[in-house]
Amino acid sequence: MAESQATRLRRLRRRTQEIRDAIYAMGYVCPGSLHTRTKVCGKAACRCATDENARHGPYHDWAVYADRRLTHRIVTKEQAELLAAAIKNLRELQRLTAEWSEASTDEILGLTPPG
Repeated sequence: MAESQATRLRRLRRRTQEIRDAIYAMGYVCPGSLHTRTKVCGKAACRCATDENARHGPYHDWAVYADRRLTHRIVTKEQAELLAAAIKNLRELQRLTAEWSEASTDEILGLTPPG
């Protein structure tokens, strides 16, 4: 049996409220990507030249576009942890807003009688 228009409307409104609640509960949001790496210093006498486990670092590099240019910034371990969570939150925010938009469109177009 087909879902009634009122039932469908309640379901869509409940889902959009869940989306708004999820967005409200988020902490930081941030664009970019985060990379962690180690480095070889180039000194022949340094252990890093022969031992992969003795490389310098880890270094955390945050990359983001600013003014249409890719910029990089070395960040601390603590900042990297916060940035990783914020980048993940932004991706979830984008997914949720796309779902919210789709639900809103369904509600507007699917529930409004043609006229």
